[in-house]
Amino acid sequence: MDVVAWITAAALAAWLWLLLCQGFFWRTDLRLPPGAAPARWPDVCVVVPARDEAEVLPASLPSLLAQDYPGRAEVFLVDDGSTDGTGEVARALAARHGGLPLTVGSPGEPPAGWTGKLWAVRHGIALARARDPEFLLLTDADIAHGPDSLRSLVAAAHSGGFDLVSQMARLRVASGWERLVVPAFVYFFAQLYPFRWIAEKEARTAAAAGGCVLLRTRAAERARVPEAIRHAVIDDVSLARAVKRSGGRIWLGLADHVDSVRPYPRLADLWRMVSRSAYAQLRHNPLVLLGTVLGLTLIYLVPPAAVGGGLAAHSVPTVLFGALAWAVMTGTYVPMLRYYRQPLWLAPLLPFTAFLYLLMTVDSAVQHYRGRGAAWKGRTYARPDPAPEQ
Repeated sequence: MDVVAWITAAALAAWLWLLLCQGFFWRTDLRLPPGAAPARWPDVCVVVPARDEAEVLPASLPSLLAQDYPGRAEVFLVDDGSTDGTGEVARALAARHGGLPLTVGSPGEPPAGWTGKLWAVRHGIALARARDPEFLLLTDADIAHGPDSLRSLVAAAHSGGFDLVSQMARLRVASGWERLVVPAFVYFFAQLYPFRWIAEKEARTAAAAGGCVLLRTRAAERARVPEAIRHAVIDDVSLARAVKRSGGRIWLGLADHVDSVRPYPRLADLWRMVSRSAYAQLRHNPLVLLGTVLGLTLIYLVPPAAVGGGLAAHSVPTVLFGALAWAVMTGTYVPMLRYYRQPLWLAPLLPFTAFLYLLMTVDSAVQHYRGRGAAWKGRTYARPDPAPEQ
């Protein structure tokens, strides 16, 4: 065999390893474990950091206020320097819909060393501690919850003995670009952080989905959250690592009744979502970036290129290895497309989507070295320190 055939064989070997040895990341059957009702439902405070979210709050906040929870629960929305009337919209929605009590607070501008979201979370937790809750639900302003969401989260944490229970919200998939990019976003996340490994106490893998995190107050205090992760751009993963390092048990899975209502209709919107934190995920390390680019190229781009190039060169081994690797890749993506109720013909297009993510990651690094860092809603975090190691 020639060199190209050997490279394609390496891509196939990589896919066989991912299929069987990477925590079965491609399976989408890991859902919130059912839990028995506790003898006494614990108090819960819901903390919602919100910056310029007036547009999405009408589709999300009423679902929190309407939670069917047998215990005492209260919502704290932290208006993080919004300029679009987010706080006023929240108060008006609470007055119109009723339900759980709502408190709207404002922390002011974050001091040096804090990201805006974590500064808002800190303020919300400080307000919540006056109620002495057993649990905190940290949820984003664009997340809509089913009426039994809080009840199910608390029951799962209570029965399973978890200190942190997180659900990956089902992201919005409506536009053509969302169909192409969004399911792959969750697929790549699960590949990097296999959900089944996260719940294993002895495994180092730790991650959470920031849109929906139920956290024991004692575990937050033990892990010094959010102070210990105040600089983290990828705050959900850093939160999970801090809790697991401090001895807490954590769980992450896909959601059925927790949905993001935020639209990403254009490629530019999705590009910003990914590129703002992609290089932070690589700990701002150029060698890790290089390895990531090479890895993405080998795993996702070589198989389809080998099929085309092998056919042109009449190289049977190259075509065979490339086709098998592409087939395994496509098969592992099918469950995620089914979870998102998307047509299965999108599965063979995963290499193209991976190429887009490769470009987004490189762009994230370029912006970092230009001093722009991670930018979100008018704030730029120039060259932030990397998140703590596992």
